[in-house]
Amino acid sequence: MGIVAAFDKMLFSNPVSKYCVVRMKTADMMIPQDARDSYRFRDNLTRFVAVGYDLPDTDSIKVDLEGSWVNSKHGLQYQVEHWRELVPPTVEGIRGYLSSGLLKGIGPKTAKVIVDRFGIASLDVIENHPERLLEIRGITKDKLEEIKSGYAESKAMRDLMILLSPFKVTPATAMKIYQHFGPGGVALLQQSPFRLCQISGFGFRRVDDIVQKSGGDLQDPLRVQGAVFYALEKSRSEGGHLFVEAGDLIRSSLVLLNEKTVDPTMRVSAQDVQQELKNMILSDIVVANSGNIYLPHVYAQEVETARKAVQMAMEPTMPVNVASVLERVKAKIGITLSKRQAEAVEMVLRHNLSIITGGPGTGKSTVLKAIVEAYGMLHPGKHIVLGAPTGKASRRMAEVTGVNDALTLHSILKLHGEDAGWQAQGELDADFVIVDETSMVDMWLADQLFTRLKPGTKLLLVGDADQLESVGAGKVFQELIESGVIPVTVLDEIFRQAKGSLIAYNAKRVREQDGKLDYGSDFAFVKADSQQEAAELVRSIYRQEIAETGIDQVQILTPFRTNGDASANNLNEAIRTEVNPPSVDIPEVSFGGKLFRLNDKVMQIKNDYDVRLRDGKGNPVAVGVFNGDVGRVSGIGSGTVTVEYDGRFADYPFENLNELDLCYATTIHKSQGSEYDTVIIPLLTAHSILLSINLLYTAITRAKRRVILVGQKKALFIALSKSGRAKRNTLLAERMRQYYQAAQKRIKKAS
Repeated sequence: MGIVAAFDKMLFSNPVSKYCVVRMKTADMMIPQDARDSYRFRDNLTRFVAVGYDLPDTDSIKVDLEGSWVNSKHGLQYQVEHWRELVPPTVEGIRGYLSSGLLKGIGPKTAKVIVDRFGIASLDVIENHPERLLEIRGITKDKLEEIKSGYAESKAMRDLMILLSPFKVTPATAMKIYQHFGPGGVALLQQSPFRLCQISGFGFRRVDDIVQKSGGDLQDPLRVQGAVFYALEKSRSEGGHLFVEAGDLIRSSLVLLNEKTVDPTMRVSAQDVQQELKNMILSDIVVANSGNIYLPHVYAQEVETARKAVQMAMEPTMPVNVASVLERVKAKIGITLSKRQAEAVEMVLRHNLSIITGGPGTGKSTVLKAIVEAYGMLHPGKHIVLGAPTGKASRRMAEVTGVNDALTLHSILKLHGEDAGWQAQGELDADFVIVDETSMVDMWLADQLFTRLKPGTKLLLVGDADQLESVGAGKVFQELIESGVIPVTVLDEIFRQAKGSLIAYNAKRVREQDGKLDYGSDFAFVKADSQQEAAELVRSIYRQEIAETGIDQVQILTPFRTNGDASANNLNEAIRTEVNPPSVDIPEVSFGGKLFRLNDKVMQIKNDYDVRLRDGKGNPVAVGVFNGDVGRVSGIGSGTVTVEYDGRFADYPFENLNELDLCYATTIHKSQGSEYDTVIIPLLTAHSILLSINLLYTAITRAKRRVILVGQKKALFIALSKSGRAKRNTLLAERMRQYYQAAQKRIKKAS
C-alpha cells in the first residue's frame, strides 16, 4: 500500500490531458516533513501535494496512491503513478463511493436509491446482476444501459491502469489502449503484453524488457508478432514506408527478437518468424500483397486513395468558356496571366481533380487567386474550401486569395490526429476544395481527404514537387503526379520581384543540379571551414540581421537537430544566451528537461486542437495551434506559459511544454510550409549524411527576401550530387494506373 489519503483541494487541472495538481489530506505520519503544508488544519490531518493524471476530485472516499516523491520548482511533491479507491464495506462507504462522481451514469440521487434498495450488496448488484437495478422505480432500461456502460468503462480503465503500472502510462494513453482493444483489452493484454506493440509509442524493446523481467517466454508466438508489428510500425514512422518486403521484415524482426539473447539455443529462427508471419497473414492481422507486407489500415489507405483519385479523375465535367471568364477576372482584380498560367486555370475549371506544381516565383499564388475568382463567377453560391497542412500555410493562403476562412486540413476534416483514437466521419460540405503545400500531405491525411469528398466535388492540389517529402509515411504528391492519371500543370517561368530574385533563379539551378549559383545582396555565401567556425558566423550574422529587420523576420535553418555546434539544439542555446540572457528580472520555467524564458522565440512542434487563442483584450479568436507555428513567450505565470502567435495568445500548462521547442534555429524539415524574410543556412560536410538537392532546395525556398549560406562549397556540391529522394515503399501511382486501365477497359467493353 502507498499513501492512503483523501482529496482536499484542486490546485490545477487540465481538462484535455487530465493532468492535475491536487492537495491531499492524510493521517499518514510518514509524509516527509518538506512535503507537508506548514499550515495547521482543524482536523489535524497532514496536507501534501500530489501530481498525476485524472486524480480523484472528491473527498467522498479515500484512495490508495502509488508513486514516488519528486523535487520540483514548487517543492517536494508526490508523483502518482496509479491509484485505486478504498471503498469501506459499509452502507455509508458504498453510498459515498457511488455518490462520488467517479462512476459515469450514477449521481448522488441514483446512488441513494440504489443503496437504499440493495444496501451493502449494491456493488455486487451493479457488477454482477445489473438487471436487478430495474427493480428500482425511476431506473429505465436506457438508464440501466448508461449505468452498465459507465461502470464497465470505469472498471476496465481501473484494471487497465493497474495492469499497465509497470509501463508508467498516463490515463490518456490508457484510454487510447482501451479504445484500441475495447472492453476485453485487459484480458487480451494479460494473455500477452506484446499486443501493446500495436499501439504507437510502445516499442518492442520497452515491452520485451518488462515481460522478460517477469519470466516471459522468448519463443512465445505473440512475442514474435510483437516484433513484426514493431518492425512494420518503425518502418512506417521512421522510414516513411507504407509496406516492407517480406524478407526484409523477417530480418528486421529477427534482430529485435535475438539482440539480447545470449544462449544460441534460445534464439528465434528465421523459420519461426516466417511461420508466424504466415499465421498473421491468414488471420488478417497483416496484409500481404505481392510479397509486400502492410499493416491493414495502411493498406486500406493506399488502396482507397488510389481508387477515389481515379474515380474523380474520370468524372465528366461541363465545358466552360475560359477565355471570357479570364477577361472578367482581369477586369475585376487586374490580373494578367501568362499562357501557361491561363492553361492552369482552364485545366482546373475543366477537371474535377487536377494538380498545379511549381517552384518559388513561378506564379502559383497569382493562379490561385485567379482560379478562386473564376470559379466564383461561374458558380455563384457554390462553397469553396481552402486548406493546407499547417496553420501558417493556411493563413498565407487566406492572404493570397482573399478567402479569410482558409484552415488547416485537420480543422476542415475535423480530425484530431492519427493517434487520437477516432476520426471524423461523413462527407465534407464543399463544392470545390483547394489544398496548398500538398507535398507535406502524407498517406494518412490524403486518405482522410479523398474519402471524405462527396461525389462531384472539385479538388485542386497545389505544391512544389521538388521539396522534401512529407514527414509522415508515403510520398503522395509525387505519386499522384507520376501516376499520369491526373491532369498536371507545371509552372516554370519565374515572375517574382520583376525577375530580379536570385533566390528563385538559384532554387531552379539547385533543382537542376547546377552548382553555378549567382551571389549578390539577396543570396550570399559566407565561407567557414568547420562546424565551430560556422556556428560562430551564424550567430554573428543572426545578431546583425535581427538588429536590422527584427527577430521575427530571420530564421536559421540547419540539417541536423542535435549533431554538432551548428545543429538546431546547440545554436538555440547559444543564441538565446546572446539575445535573451538570463536575469533576475526575467522569469523562466524549467519543465520536463526544457527551459523557456520570457521573450524566447518558440515553435509549436505538434498539432494541438484544444488550445484556445485570444486577442490582446482576452476575447476568443480561434482554436488550435499547429506543427510549425512560431511565436514568442509573452508571459510566465503560476502553472502556465503564455505564447503570442502574431497577436493571438495561447496559454500552455507546464505539462504541455513538451509541445514547444526553442526556434531561433530549427531543422529544414520542420520549416516545411513556412516562409521567412531571411534564412541563414549552415552548409557543412559534417552534415553530408543528410545533404541532398531536395533538402537544400527546401531550405532556400523558405526565404522571401534573402538567403545566406554559411559553410563549405564542398558541402554544396555534395548536396547537389544526391537526389534526396529517399526510397519509400509505396505503390500509390502503380495502383492508380491499374485502376485507370481497368476502368478504361470496362468503358470500352460497355460501348
